[in-house]
Amino acid sequence: MAPSVPRTRAAAALRMKQITLDNQDRTIRRLRAQLATARRVLAATKKELEETRVKKQQVRENHVECHQKFQARIHEAEDSMQAQHLITEALVDEKDSLLQTIHGLEEANNAPAPFDVELEEEPEEEPEEEEIGDIPLGEGEIDDE
Repeated sequence: MAPSVPRTRAAAALRMKQITLDNQDRTIRRLRAQLATARRVLAATKKELEETRVKKQQVRENHVECHQKFQARIHEAEDSMQAQHLITEALVDEKDSLLQTIHGLEEANNAPAPFDVELEEEPEEEPEEEEIGDIPLGEGEIDDE
């Protein structure tokens, strides 16, 4: 019986080593699966971050573009207002020149100046409103006063 005992011990030792190797193999597979999952999560996070950066950059570019368009509209409006102001000044100067020419012609012809007569403005008439006290009370009506 002596020869079988070392074989049994050797077989048991080999079996224990095989179990340890199987456990290590399972642990390695589990760790590889966790690593793969972590890599996928990291890749997804990295993609989201890049997309977020791209979106933020697009938002900034859109903001700058809108700001530039708005500034262009402001300058256009200012230029238009300035042009209108210059036209108004030119029209006022032309009116003054025409009035002086008319007065000069009237003086040369000894005619009365029609523009010297100031028209009196009549106040607009407002419809007269009857006051509450002026309305006659009928029979049976109550006077609060």
